[in-house]
Amino acid sequence: MVMVLMIAGAVFINSYLLSPRVNFSTEVKPLLNSKCISCHGGVKKDGGFSLLFEHEAMDTTNSGTPAIIPGKPEQSELIKRITATDPEERMPYKHDPLSDEEIDLLTRWIRQGAKWGEHWAYIPVKSVTVPGVASGIAKLFSSRNDWVVNPVDNFIYTQLKKERLQPAAMADKPTLLRRASLDIIGMPAPDAIAQWYLNNNNSDAYAQLVDTLLSLPQYGERWTALWMDLARYADSKGYEKDSYRNIWRYRDWLIKAFNNDMPYDRFLTEQLAGDLLPEVTDEQFIATAYHRNTVTNDEGGSDNEEFRVAAVMDRVNTTWETLMGTTFACVQCHSHPYDPFTHEEYFKFLAFFNNTRDEDAIDEYPLFREYKGEDSVKYEEVKAWIQQHATPEKQKELVTFLKTGQPAINSLVANNFYRSEISLSEYLSLSNLARCRLATVNLRQKTRLIFRYRCYAPNSQWNIYADSVGGKLLASVNLEPSSSWKVAAIDLEPVEGTRDIYFSFNNPDIDKNNEDYLAYFDWFYFTGEFPGKERQGYEAMYQAFLHLAGSRSFTATPIMMENPEDMTRKTHVFVRGNWLEKGDEVQPGTPASLNPFPEGAPRNRLGLAMWLTAKDNPLTSRTLVNRIWEQLMGQGIAETLEDIGTQGISPTHQPLMDWLSWQLMNEYNWSLKQLIRTIVMSATYRQSSEVSPEKLEADPFNKYYARGPRVRLTAEQIRDQGLAVSGLLSTKMYGPSVMPYQPEGIWLSPYARVTWVKSEGEDQHRRAIYTHWKRAAPYPSMISFDGIAREVCQARRIRTNTPLQALALLNDSAYLEMARSFAGRMEKQGGDLQKQISSGYRMAMYREIDPEKLETLAQLHQQVKQELAAETASARELIDEHGEDDNPDKAALIVVANAMLNLDEFITKN
Repeated sequence: MVMVLMIAGAVFINSYLLSPRVNFSTEVKPLLNSKCISCHGGVKKDGGFSLLFEHEAMDTTNSGTPAIIPGKPEQSELIKRITATDPEERMPYKHDPLSDEEIDLLTRWIRQGAKWGEHWAYIPVKSVTVPGVASGIAKLFSSRNDWVVNPVDNFIYTQLKKERLQPAAMADKPTLLRRASLDIIGMPAPDAIAQWYLNNNNSDAYAQLVDTLLSLPQYGERWTALWMDLARYADSKGYEKDSYRNIWRYRDWLIKAFNNDMPYDRFLTEQLAGDLLPEVTDEQFIATAYHRNTVTNDEGGSDNEEFRVAAVMDRVNTTWETLMGTTFACVQCHSHPYDPFTHEEYFKFLAFFNNTRDEDAIDEYPLFREYKGEDSVKYEEVKAWIQQHATPEKQKELVTFLKTGQPAINSLVANNFYRSEISLSEYLSLSNLARCRLATVNLRQKTRLIFRYRCYAPNSQWNIYADSVGGKLLASVNLEPSSSWKVAAIDLEPVEGTRDIYFSFNNPDIDKNNEDYLAYFDWFYFTGEFPGKERQGYEAMYQAFLHLAGSRSFTATPIMMENPEDMTRKTHVFVRGNWLEKGDEVQPGTPASLNPFPEGAPRNRLGLAMWLTAKDNPLTSRTLVNRIWEQLMGQGIAETLEDIGTQGISPTHQPLMDWLSWQLMNEYNWSLKQLIRTIVMSATYRQSSEVSPEKLEADPFNKYYARGPRVRLTAEQIRDQGLAVSGLLSTKMYGPSVMPYQPEGIWLSPYARVTWVKSEGEDQHRRAIYTHWKRAAPYPSMISFDGIAREVCQARRIRTNTPLQALALLNDSAYLEMARSFAGRMEKQGGDLQKQISSGYRMAMYREIDPEKLETLAQLHQQVKQELAAETASARELIDEHGEDDNPDKAALIVVANAMLNLDEFITKN
């Protein structure tokens, strides 16, 4: 007995104490994903064995026994199969066998209990101890690291020591000025601020510079440029027609939110569910346009419900990829092959977004209306009347209707057609003797119908019935002819409950065989009587109400709105992701593997926002910290911003990511400015980007940050910097998108037949974020520098280097115009050629030019000058294509200015 116990003890010591513990997330899971999951997980479960989730892996297989028996590798079918010699038995089947090291890893894992483990990204963020910071009496004996400025550096320095690397020296003032300016405001600092900093030798000058940059209005524009990719912002709808979408007010909302340092949890809440907040404001309605940036299909014959569903799925996928750094889209068709999310959970999450009012309507309803001119005054008068004479519930209904046109029923949901249809997927269209239906309309206390229509034939009779054609007649009206859209109202016979509504339409003056459409309907608003009927001025106020309902004198922004209770949609699982094949009905819910849904939170988008921004949500703060770090340092702490799950690249400094995430939520109260300040104030950020051959060999991609960031600027930053340095940049903010110079022939719009109309005046030179963005034909020079079409969200841009980029900077008319203006600024500085070039370099780089560069640029000037002396037409074209000046000296300086705008150091953040 003693001997048995000794042997057992020896086995235990060898298996559990001496053998290194296997980490499931970093060692086992990647191996299973690469070698096993294609046959045993996700859609396929060969042999009844799946490695997707722990309960499946430990479950009984088709053989009647589990493939994994924790603690007993010799009895586990998994080990028997991967060590089998018969090719028909050995796994992976018909693939190369596992290596001895891989077999040993799986054997040790099972022997140690086959613990499944959790991936780091799905564990709630906890407080992290800053390394190298002594406390209490230990402070007396600790050695201070003079390189460290703030806790960010403690984490970085600890890792550098492990990698046997040393941090670089601090960058000089011109480099730091340019780097911080481009990172914080996306363009060079205003001249006054730049000169103040360069001439200030106080120890806190850099801190004051950072605080000043964070306070500038250009800060909001810079970070809005980042968010526009995530929000797939565009001024067009997408798909084949790609017609215009009026959504610039959302871009303005973003700029203001960033400049006001709106806490990130509030920032997300208003975009996801601003319309559901109590006492919702105009700006909160506008914020929800975030999820109205989805592509919509105006093509005739398309199925509106199909593309409504596609838009809802896009909202789900965008929310996960951009706000939680997780690939969730594949769960639409099957449970996630790599991460702990099930097929059913996808549709539970989709249910949060499935109950919104938008229905792929061509007019983009619901629209938030900001009335203009006299109508804005009229709106305030009608609103005051309603507030004075209606109950609180009725007040909310009527004012919301005036501001959003909801909750009207879109005509495109009509069905049961006879001599009628939804023509071109747009509007309900009726010919003579037509009939159709609106299903399940709530008629409780609804005694009035307001509707938008066009009718081309006098003496047209429109009848409305309950339950069937020939059922109870609710109203009968002769439609007043109108070739343009018109809003009208009729009284309805009282009917209780939810009923099917039937329409019939006839015109005795039209031949019965004529099937031309005579009337079109857009929407129907079933309501009660307008309040204050017994009061003086009622009729005038009611007519003003109807006028506003039909007005087009407003700025209209597509927004999110929830269906009222009587229009609630059901959500079903789509079998294998097919929206036409409905499975079980599901209720709104979030994945069980993440934080619990907040207690008492509503099961709608507002509750979802509460779940998303809860401090125990493991993904939201980490995703943001990773994204901000990438913007400032050139790459994320976890490089794959779009996926920090098990298939993403592991973080190089996970404790730092968690420390910053904890700070963001608990110490900074979700302040992005404070997060950015912490990073840019660190010694890590302030290092020189110069690199020795030894460091380049040891860390070629600067993953351990032994030097400062060096990356090419974004498309927006390159354009904005060029405009700023040339003196052309307009400081005008907000408003509709503009159309700067673009070559002819870029826009080919076979349906809309719209053309690019070049903007006038300072609108030619506004910041890049204000440029009109058409998905089918994005602005060419920005696409050359890795801008995106924004048909879907994109978590990060992949930087490229192509000859087209240099050709764009050297030949694009916009950059030639910048070069002309830049050369003019150099000329104004006076002096000889070398002084002019030197002054231009200072404007661009904040530093003195070195002699070798100066000599090269001076030689370029002389060479071009000689060539243009004989080519007067070319000189004239360079100076002003419409002018008469052909001075070769001036033209050559423009070429030099153009070359300077194309320098690697000018388009790179060093």
